Amino acid sequence: MPKVITPDELLKWVPGKLLTSSASLGWKDVAQRSYLYKGQEVPIPPLDHFMIVRYRNGHTPMYRQLEDSKGTRTTCVPGDISLLTNAQNSHWHWTQDIEVAHVYLSNALMSRVACDVLDRSVEDVRLHDVLQLQDPVLNAITDAINTEVRTNGLGGALYVEALGMQMAVHLLRRYASVTFSDPADVGGLTPCQKRRLGDYIESHLHSSIRLEDLAQEVGLGVWTFSRKFKESFASSPHAFVTEQRVQKARTLLAEGRLAIKEVAYMCGFSDQAHLTRVMRLRLGTTPGQLRGNCRER
Repeated sequence: MPKVITPDELLKWVPGKLLTSSASLGWKDVAQRSYLYKGQEVPIPPLDHFMIVRYRNGHTPMYRQLEDSKGTRTTCVPGDISLLTNAQNSHWHWTQDIEVAHVYLSNALMSRVACDVLDRSVEDVRLHDVLQLQDPVLNAITDAINTEVRTNGLGGALYVEALGMQMAVHLLRRYASVTFSDPADVGGLTPCQKRRLGDYIESHLHSSIRLEDLAQEVGLGVWTFSRKFKESFASSPHAFVTEQRVQKARTLLAEGRLAIKEVAYMCGFSDQAHLTRVMRLRLGTTPGQLRGNCRER
């Protein structure tokens, strides 16, 4: 038995009629196959993807055993879902004809989403051993992916990528365990919070940025946010935002395309005089002098 197989190779191990496939659609990190299977007993090598099985037609007794675990017996009916983690040997046995749709999520996608959601470096993600569950959210996502395979609509790859991320988040919240590769950051802001703050500040430099808004952006109270911010940036939020405004103004002035008063407005200063005062205090120069020096170069 091979060490690991791809979704394309599954048909070699589980004989059936292939009904639909996303193989030719250019999707990344998400794949779909649907099959019509007769009753059979099969060992399946470890897959290099996580597999979500959506039962579409047929009722059957189902038995599954994973490596180093007790087997599970149930009866699967349309609307049920089975989960199979990646890199896991499994043995399946069912007796009746069934139609199923498989959605496969790559390990890269699951790990990336887990890292973003949990804001920790992730070593491993494992789905729980679940042979039968009813989950309207998973049903809706798998159905949307199955429909996209048949219709191949505009922006299909991007649409399916979004669905795959939504599915990954849902699986992580309810049906997965995660092993971390580093200890939690218990001091300052997390890397994800820093990124969110940077994006928020950059997109709001032209307007008023309140301490309360920054704290809300990363889900913290004002006092806790201020403490963590200072520990992370060695600066108060107000001083940090002012520094970002000055550096943005400096860049725009060097480009020379905008009038100084326009630069002041775009960087959140009340007027040109305000920009001049702050720039003289922080850089020891004025906007006009800075622009003149850049032109001389």
